[in-house]
Amino acid sequence: MIAYLQNIAVLFCINGILALTLNFIMGYAGIFSLAHAIFFGVGAYVTAYIALNASDSLLICMGASAAVSAILSMALALPALRVRGEYFVAASLGLQVIGVTIFSEWKAATGGLGGMIGIPRPTLMGYTFNDDLAFLALAVVVLLIMIGITALLVRGSFGRSLMTIRDSESAAQTYGKHVNAIKTLSVAVSSGLAGIGGCLYAFYMSFINVESFTLEMSILLMAMVIIGGTGTLFGPIVGAALLMSLPAALTYLPFLPPAELGTIQQIIYGLAMMLLMMFRPGGLVGGRSKEKSA
Repeated sequence: MIAYLQNIAVLFCINGILALTLNFIMGYAGIFSLAHAIFFGVGAYVTAYIALNASDSLLICMGASAAVSAILSMALALPALRVRGEYFVAASLGLQVIGVTIFSEWKAATGGLGGMIGIPRPTLMGYTFNDDLAFLALAVVVLLIMIGITALLVRGSFGRSLMTIRDSESAAQTYGKHVNAIKTLSVAVSSGLAGIGGCLYAFYMSFINVESFTLEMSILLMAMVIIGGTGTLFGPIVGAALLMSLPAALTYLPFLPPAELGTIQQIIYGLAMMLLMMFRPGGLVGGRSKEKSA
């Protein structure tokens, strides 16, 4: 039971990181992306490749995962400069489909559908995180660092610029903001930090394949942000906690058939989002309401 709870806690930390980083562009920049799982996957695959072929150093793998994810995010940032709203969502969906195809077919780098196995646990200053409790402590520390980085960014001038662009691009340009540069940088920061989440995931699971980085994962992350509260610091954490605990809670309901738990879980996600949009559009933590954003 303790091992099960530790596993849930580590995965919560990883999903919390991913929800935080998605909220950075959704809640503060107004950029809705359905491709966040791709940058999560890039971070995981980069870490797996380096750990299996070069070094299992935590800092090296984290740095490489963040850098590659941030660089590849330009494939998402460039459409963000040219289209808005539903057109950008469609562009990000296209990137998600392309990314999944590459993960599935580029066998030399990703192992194809079979994935990559035998990923060693990371080392930091000579210490190897073989113990699950030690890895949980690492995941908690990284999550706290991500919260701190996000808070510094959104409460500084960069965050204020993002929110100005989110509310009105024309007003931001009037104030002399470099809209294209700020939007590009926000996508790069979000994707790079998501790559760090992928790094932790690869090290923890010791096995990765494309099934962890599909469109369903991107939708789940978006649900975490929306349910918790877009444009809030702790909303995505609350959303991640709720959606991570839901599958475990459903298993303790004896009247639910085990084979149908996945379907029931998806229905609950959908109903929760519909009800929130109707009665609490700012999310549980209390982000912007429809009236404020109008």
